[in-house]
Amino acid sequence: MDTGTFRGFEVRVEDPGIAVITFNQPERLNGMTQPMKRDLVETLTQAQMDDAVRVIVFTGSGRAFSAGDDITGRPVPSEGAQPLMRDIPAGHRDPASTYEGLRWLSQPLNVVVRALDKLTIAAVNGIAVQTGFSLALSCDFRIASIAARMGSGTLRFGLMPDEGGHFLLVQMLGVAGAMDFLMRNRIVSAGEALALGLVHEVAAPDALEARALELARELAHGPQVAMRLLKRSIYNAAESGFAAALEDIAARTAITDHHPDALEGVLAFREKRAPTFNRWIEERGG
Repeated sequence: MDTGTFRGFEVRVEDPGIAVITFNQPERLNGMTQPMKRDLVETLTQAQMDDAVRVIVFTGSGRAFSAGDDITGRPVPSEGAQPLMRDIPAGHRDPASTYEGLRWLSQPLNVVVRALDKLTIAAVNGIAVQTGFSLALSCDFRIASIAARMGSGTLRFGLMPDEGGHFLLVQMLGVAGAMDFLMRNRIVSAGEALALGLVHEVAAPDALEARALELARELAHGPQVAMRLLKRSIYNAAESGFAAALEDIAARTAITDHHPDALEGVLAFREKRAPTFNRWIEERGG
């Protein structure tokens, strides 16, 4: 995948195959624009198709993860940033273009994050509201700095959580919890988010990145094929019945049971040693 500086974010890859995406507009609280979202979708598409990438970490610079969409109207500095996708009209001129802009320009970012087979971690370093909040909820794991504050807050502007945050909150908090969280415009601390189950753990600000990378390395050393298929089955199970979940996991198990990682896992157990997974990635040069 491409690394470097893009519109609103930077990408680097650390061993063993951890892609770190850092939002790099701290003076704008890492507010997102349509070109930035389109470039992020392209970056994530590259990550999905690149065998060398195993885990993706999102984080922010400065005091924000992302404070949502940039609605200031000010031009975004682009010096030194590579555009990955061509700019197209952003919509919001009328009801029809708002609908099209959401479906084709804004919502695809969270759709792609959820659709990734590879595991994702949101290292929430600071403020995460609106778009930034829904992006964090779209990730598979969330670690928050004790300095973080997060929530939707869209009703403060008379707007809607239009990028999927309502769905994700219903999954995590249930209908009653999501109703309370959204209708009361709750912006919660990291500790409150942990108590609600919105984040998996909390870290000191200066330890956040190290903890996120530690988790990323743990996940990256696991059997990638089985983990990716299990990720899909977990999300499918959350949105289907028991019979459908059994059928889904059976179809995926028919793949994993015969994969070299499974053969290595059984052999390592018999030999009383730690397994060495993912040789297939290394053989492909990943």
